[in-house]
Amino acid sequence: MDALEQQNTLSPDDRDFVTALASGLDVILAFDAANPCMTLSEVAARTDMNRARARRFLLTLHALGYVRKQKRYFELAPKALQLGYSFLSANNYHAVIQQFLEDITLECGESSSLGVLDGDEVAYVARSAAKHRLMSISLSVGTRLPAAYTSMGRMLLAHLPEDELKNYLDRVKLERHTEKSIDDRAQLHDCILKVRAQGYCIVDQELDSGLRSLAVPAFDAKNKLLGAINISTNASRISLDTLHNTFLPLLQDKARLIRANVS
Repeated sequence: MDALEQQNTLSPDDRDFVTALASGLDVILAFDAANPCMTLSEVAARTDMNRARARRFLLTLHALGYVRKQKRYFELAPKALQLGYSFLSANNYHAVIQQFLEDITLECGESSSLGVLDGDEVAYVARSAAKHRLMSISLSVGTRLPAAYTSMGRMLLAHLPEDELKNYLDRVKLERHTEKSIDDRAQLHDCILKVRAQGYCIVDQELDSGLRSLAVPAFDAKNKLLGAINISTNASRISLDTLHNTFLPLLQDKARLIRANVS
């Protein structure tokens, strides 16, 4: 978020802030891979709402076609995909970047993705998947992972202004997903500063054992940050030397092509 966007951002106590809309979106976002189908009580708990308020939002979303109801359980309906499609169609660079991601997979045989920073998470907005299974969860467009433990996330955090980065580090919850995970804020800050200085990021098995990934920033021709692109692979198959010496030049080359082809 740039300075102008920050200036124009409403606070929840502003009279123009529509609390009902914000709460409705909170209900939609409560559904994820770990919670695809929930009862009213579960939705209320995940959104910090009382049952009556959560019920009104769920029934409204059901009436609009964004939520399906199966006896006591609620789940997102296919219409909810339109929210994501609206983002993709409004950003005409998506098809261009998708082609470059597919080229990366073709050239190195590994999965490649485009991610954007959304709150404290990195959201996948484009992906070219290789045949190799990388994680216990399935990665796809729409997947959200903690920014602190992903190469794309740290790359994007490195592009935050220092005050925003400080706010992030003050609030983020650090967890030991593996024995290699960084769980010290000062150490994470140093790591992000190193990423900022070198222009690329490698995360080695900090989110999932065996998962190794590399990311670089992706800009358009006007130097606007579009997100980060990555190559993710298995540590038992691809060495750190290969990431540095083979995959990094490939990824940087594709980032230059994105800059040249996205206006």
